[in-house]
Amino acid sequence: MRLYPLLFGTVLRRMDPETTHHLAFKVIQAAPFTAGVVRRLCAPHPSLRTRALGIDFPSPFGLAAGFDKNAQGILGLGEFGFGHVEIGTLTRHAQPGNPKPRMFRLVGDRGLINRMGFNNGGSAAAVPRIERARLSRRRPVIGVNIGKSRVTEVDDAVQDYVWSAQRLAPIADYLAVNVSSPNTPGLRGLQELEMLEPLLAAVRDAAGTTPLLVKIAPDMADEQIDGIVALARRLGLDGVIATNTTVSREGLTAPAAEIERMGAGGLSGEPLRERSLEVLRRIRAAEPDPGFCVISVGGVATADDVLERLRAGATLVQGFTAYIYEGPLWARAVNRGLRRAGWTQQR
Repeated sequence: MRLYPLLFGTVLRRMDPETTHHLAFKVIQAAPFTAGVVRRLCAPHPSLRTRALGIDFPSPFGLAAGFDKNAQGILGLGEFGFGHVEIGTLTRHAQPGNPKPRMFRLVGDRGLINRMGFNNGGSAAAVPRIERARLSRRRPVIGVNIGKSRVTEVDDAVQDYVWSAQRLAPIADYLAVNVSSPNTPGLRGLQELEMLEPLLAAVRDAAGTTPLLVKIAPDMADEQIDGIVALARRLGLDGVIATNTTVSREGLTAPAAEIERMGAGGLSGEPLRERSLEVLRRIRAAEPDPGFCVISVGGVATADDVLERLRAGATLVQGFTAYIYEGPLWARAVNRGLRRAGWTQQR
């Protein structure tokens, strides 16, 4: 693990973040072909097995949506120790996303600003890749995150989500409805209850028996969060993913001119840590039933961070941004820390 920060500081830090991501992905995709070496090095200990959504997860720690946008590295990411991989966000229509550059590191803040814009090859194109990954006995749990296509008007969003859900729910271990990215115009408006209820009801019907969760933003008022939790329960959803990236720039140590140069986008990583934890606690105060799954994401970097979320009521925990700073053995380090701390799920 010490070699990667050195490499990041001398070489990778000078590269465009999106280019670095693509290079790292090549390593991840090669992991299933290492004769089990990576798996033996990184596999979570059996004591970390976690039951959620009616599924056995190898570890409570998984990879958030946004890293594997097109379901191209599921098995490799599982080899590196993630208990689950949430792919996507996938949209009905293939789309290139926003113009580059669209991803920026805030190294001093251990954060990331992105305005990727749901760049992906489309829901239908991902289906055969997910189907192939499901054939492996060693695969991680596969979550599938779906969103609205940029070309789809907000008034037509329900049909757009349903189209993706019909194709992806049958092959997903769970389905996540993303209405919280700040990088698709009009998307966050779908979090308003009068728009969210018919959307979630329609996707629920399309998902059938596949567990369904909704992913929310950290920038909502507490009363809005309470309303979404109550709605999720009323509609029979299985849980909430909290949170997506934030549009806030409060508390950053980077120079204002640098932040201004980076422009619009969602902020993730360490600057989101406290708000994400607040939202988790708010959700659990509104819905203490442990059968209601809460996946906590935002500012998670260490095993101690994961433990803090689990003790605050998270069922599962996800990370993403710290992968950029910690390197390919990040999940291994987190899982080992959880085991040293003696964490086991209370069943």
